[in-house]
Amino acid sequence: MTGLRIAVVQHDIVWESRAETLARLEPVVAAAAGAGARLVVLSEMFAVGFSMNVQLTAEDEDGPSTQWLLSQAERHRAWVCGTVPIRSPGEGLPYNTFVLAAPDGLVHRYRKIHPFTYGGEREAFSAGKDIITVDVDGVRVTPFVCYDLRFADVFWEVAADTDAYVVSANWPEARRRHWSSLLVARAIENQAFVVGCNRVGEGGKLTYVGDSAVVSPMGDVLAAASEVETTLLVDIDPATVAEVRQRFPFAADRRPLLRG
Repeated sequence: MTGLRIAVVQHDIVWESRAETLARLEPVVAAAAGAGARLVVLSEMFAVGFSMNVQLTAEDEDGPSTQWLLSQAERHRAWVCGTVPIRSPGEGLPYNTFVLAAPDGLVHRYRKIHPFTYGGEREAFSAGKDIITVDVDGVRVTPFVCYDLRFADVFWEVAADTDAYVVSANWPEARRRHWSSLLVARAIENQAFVVGCNRVGEGGKLTYVGDSAVVSPMGDVLAAASEVETTLLVDIDPATVAEVRQRFPFAADRRPLLRG
């Protein structure tokens, strides 16, 4: 099989309460894996919400949220991911880290490159520097986090080696149109699948309405969620990406940005 079944878990979060949220998520992840999902995607800060109270929420690289992701991946023989506030010794502020746990026990980490200054994230979190792409059952997956979606250049940088971008988010209702529009734009301009996972509910005085979606390399919305907790199940195939890029070789005309 060359395709990949993805479960996009649009879920609520108990604000700054890791134990309660993880307990709620366990049966949801189990149901997704039971439906054949090989990659289960959770939201940004999936266990605690988009909190800047890092003294309370931040954890070590092998902390409880990462261990939970690993245990879920091992139990269900699937890849499970979401972002975690992780502190590293000697590196100052913690990082908003996308953690991708593999069923064989390996962990892949991407540190959010663009902290959300408008929401105070830059004062609480350091900015990452490196993009990663991971082979997930034959599909080249590149993770990004929420605010990264606004910056097309980081998506362009790795487009040639990416079949699917996965974006975990806590994107508020006030700018929901931006979220949905940018997911489609990133798919069209890079001719890749884009998987967007956003939370629902309330936290930190903000309201979240989800709008999670999976978009095809042609910009078609293959599945979309409304304003409630739900799981999207979508099968994607890297052969579709290759076919679209061969039929419409637009990327060959892309030129480096001119500066100065």
